[in-house]
Amino acid sequence: MTVPDVTVITAVYNTMPYLTRCLTSLVEQTIGRDRLEVIAVDDGSTDGSGPELDRFARLYPGTVKVVHQPNSGGPAAPSNRGLELATGRYVFFVGSDDYLGPQALQRLVTAADRWESDVVLGRLVGVNSRYIHQAIYAESSADVDLFGSALPWSLSNTKLFRRELVERHGLRYPEDMPVGSDQPFTIEACVRARRVSVLADYDYYYAVRRLNARNITYRSRHLERLRCAEELVTFVAGLVEPGPNRDAVLLRHFTWEVAKLLENDFLQLDRTVQDQVVAGVRTLTEAHLTDRIRDRLPIEARVRLAAARYGDTDHLLAVIRQDAELGIPLAVIEGERWYAGYPGFRDPRLRIPDCWYEITDTAADWVARLDTVSAAFEGSRALLVTARSPRPDLPELASSVRLAAGDVTGETLSTVADATGTTVRARIPLDRLLEGAGPGGELRTVQALANAFGTTGAAALRGARRPVPQRAVLRRGARLHVLTITTNHKGQLVIAVAPVTPRRLMARLRRRLPLGGK
Repeated sequence: MTVPDVTVITAVYNTMPYLTRCLTSLVEQTIGRDRLEVIAVDDGSTDGSGPELDRFARLYPGTVKVVHQPNSGGPAAPSNRGLELATGRYVFFVGSDDYLGPQALQRLVTAADRWESDVVLGRLVGVNSRYIHQAIYAESSADVDLFGSALPWSLSNTKLFRRELVERHGLRYPEDMPVGSDQPFTIEACVRARRVSVLADYDYYYAVRRLNARNITYRSRHLERLRCAEELVTFVAGLVEPGPNRDAVLLRHFTWEVAKLLENDFLQLDRTVQDQVVAGVRTLTEAHLTDRIRDRLPIEARVRLAAARYGDTDHLLAVIRQDAELGIPLAVIEGERWYAGYPGFRDPRLRIPDCWYEITDTAADWVARLDTVSAAFEGSRALLVTARSPRPDLPELASSVRLAAGDVTGETLSTVADATGTTVRARIPLDRLLEGAGPGGELRTVQALANAFGTTGAAALRGARRPVPQRAVLRRGARLHVLTITTNHKGQLVIAVAPVTPRRLMARLRRRLPLGGK
């Protein structure tokens, strides 16, 4: 019996109709079905995913293998079941609502064989405005260092793994983690690998944001996420010795998994949950957040983590409300040193060291911080944005202030200072927003760019406090696009650019029509 070059494992739970495209993209891979094994583990689906898997197994009996099991509550158990059954030289994991570029597996296996790599990343792109961190895909490289690159920011399991490595070290997914269970697997694989490589020359993997947004990641609760963050941080601490290498990985976890527990939606939690989250975050920061990590954290995350570590729930709520409801705090300037004037700064009761608030090295970025006053479409031509800085001296500090959506810089119409701050108005052309939009759409964060202190500071524009999403439909060639102005989970102003597809239209109709479509 011929050993397949690659086994693709997909954990399936209620992902119709996306599942069909996923499976089709697998059986049509240019590597050929004789070199491919697909193991799909149905984790108790109730939406027709099970019968669809069986249909593909009947159509491709030598390639597609299906396992049905009761629902386990997350992707870890079905992924482990797939690993038990895999026979390929390599294994590759794909989300059952995602899909691959036609040449993906052939290119990945070829590179792994040529470079003798144990782990190979192929460039991921987002679909339906799903955000994918792109830094690791800046260029192809045969050797990528986990600790000296952007790899810690791309720790999903959507990679090619040498199965001999997986089995030699007994790598498996922790089944008690409903969220993020792929990260311990991926981190240890990268630590144990002789070589990790990256390919940036092709769109290998299309990561889909479901239009109904019902998967477990979107639905997970704060206490579940806290427990998973605790497991991740503890796992890394047990795997990597203390020092710069451990900090390089933990920086990602404190910036994302831990700090995201303290975003603006923290305000809506029950007080008992808030207290438990604060206690958990305090324990993590006291045990594992080093000075090296602290100094590399974004200022918002830093002051919120400081509030949880040194203060109490009420103090953290005051810090979050400053961002979510009151606006940008003024900077405290002492000679050449700048500090963010958040609640708690030099409060003798809290005794939080000044270093948690210091922004001296990023003062230009702080000058670029603006609040959105209004954002509206000017017909189909432009987006008009009015933003406000709390600094009356902004024109003196910055020789110019511009607004940009992603890489599209707008035209500054006016910069007007008064006794309480400075107002900036800009026009961003919509046609240029469509130029770089891929087939899956784009999510562009609106940011301010300020030329100050001999450099260009940049900061995401904070969205309106009571955002009302606005939409416009634009045509580019034969294709229509929907542009939506809204705010993201961080409270930042964003523009979602998405092509109009039959699937998107049907999803929108289902949301608007009652059951039965009447």
